[in-house]
Amino acid sequence: MAEIDQLFNILINKKGSDLHLEEGQKPKIRINGQLVETGDETLTRERMTALLSPLTPKEDWQKFEAQGDLDFAYALDGQARFRANYFRHFFGLGAVFRLIPSQIRSIEDLDLPAHIKNFAKWRSGLVLVTGPTGSGKSTTLAAIIDYINTYFSQKIITIEEPVEFIHTNKKSLISHREVGKDTLSFATGLRTAIKSDANIILVGEMRDRETMELALTASEMGILVFATLHTNSAAKTIDRIIDTFPQSHKNQIRTVLANNLKAIIAQQLLPSADKTRRWAAYEILIRNQALGNIIQTGESMRLTSEIQTNQAMGMVLMDDSLMELVKAQKVTKEEAFLKAIEKSRFAGDFNPTG
Repeated sequence: MAEIDQLFNILINKKGSDLHLEEGQKPKIRINGQLVETGDETLTRERMTALLSPLTPKEDWQKFEAQGDLDFAYALDGQARFRANYFRHFFGLGAVFRLIPSQIRSIEDLDLPAHIKNFAKWRSGLVLVTGPTGSGKSTTLAAIIDYINTYFSQKIITIEEPVEFIHTNKKSLISHREVGKDTLSFATGLRTAIKSDANIILVGEMRDRETMELALTASEMGILVFATLHTNSAAKTIDRIIDTFPQSHKNQIRTVLANNLKAIIAQQLLPSADKTRRWAAYEILIRNQALGNIIQTGESMRLTSEIQTNQAMGMVLMDDSLMELVKAQKVTKEEAFLKAIEKSRFAGDFNPTG
């Protein structure tokens, strides 16, 4: 058993989500969004090396020492898996471990809107799940893939760095590919997946222009593509994709995106009012007749009214989702204010900076 496993067990027992280790600091775990110190030991360079180096092969540790970054997944004796990120910072070595639940939670368990199940029926197009780091994007995607795997016979390829949730084959055939081990990059993995008779491709993150372009190409070719971005609304997601491309390519990308974008789920996690858990707020955009024209003309601001008038389709604005959480007393108005897009709706009679 690796020495660091003791810290992982503390994280699991306290129902935390992340373990943070930094040279010169005491270990910290994140519980319901808040960082809490665990133990009295201040981590030295020697201690960090002793904790971190046994988790990786020698060549990976040498790669980390040379490059200053390393991403991988670590399994704790069948109890849990962790997404690990090693890094260097001003004062020395650091690492963050994100707990990946061993059980894939269902759409119902996550309290995701029921309309999301309809995504499984689509046979092509692009579906984006967006939000900041730690907002549950991977968990949402895992629930959708699990639903497809349970009820539909499809070939599914996931391309991730690292592989997080492990799906066992049910009705579908699922292949997991890890960037850096099974394929050189997201783009390389996508090129191969397009040629692999896949019905569905999951791209862990669309980081660059090439990956975005290949994801759009795959969706044009009759593949249903799921991917993530670090944006917090439907409008910003569309603008982010368009802005990634040079001016000479923008019109072409607008056309491809207008023809193939099927849905955007933007999500954020907020601490509950009683600080015992976290609640998710969503903005959901689903393709309708107006969406293609909005993308083509670059009038992203029209999306707000389009979402508002199509709630029966399952669309919802982020601020409306936040307001529902406040009305249900699941989260405080102060927390909703911090996450809101139109903050005046939540300003009320409190001082958000006080």
